[in-house]
Amino acid sequence: MSQHNSSEHFKRNSQKRAVALGYDIKKESAPTIKAKGRGFVADEILRRAAENDIPIQEDSSLVEILSQLETNDRIPENLYEVVAEVFAFIYKVDRDQLTKK
Repeated sequence: MSQHNSSEHFKRNSQKRAVALGYDIKKESAPTIKAKGRGFVADEILRRAAENDIPIQEDSSLVEILSQLETNDRIPENLYEVVAEVFAFIYKVDRDQLTKK
């Protein structure tokens, strides 16, 4: 591998990544990937989440795994427990915000 290719690979892999999850219990059998991206797209996902008061949880290991899935893919069963922890975090943040109002 040339030096140029190596540095491009590092640059691409060192970009910020983001994954947006969603779960409509009435319509879906499992949480799904609603959006994903790196670099500018990741920044846009995070910006829109902040604009809409959607809690953000940082977990680079989980993002790395979820980034391998495609948009609208269901979360595989082996990730249910860890994704449930993310949703528990979101519900706690939402509940805490409601009690502060």
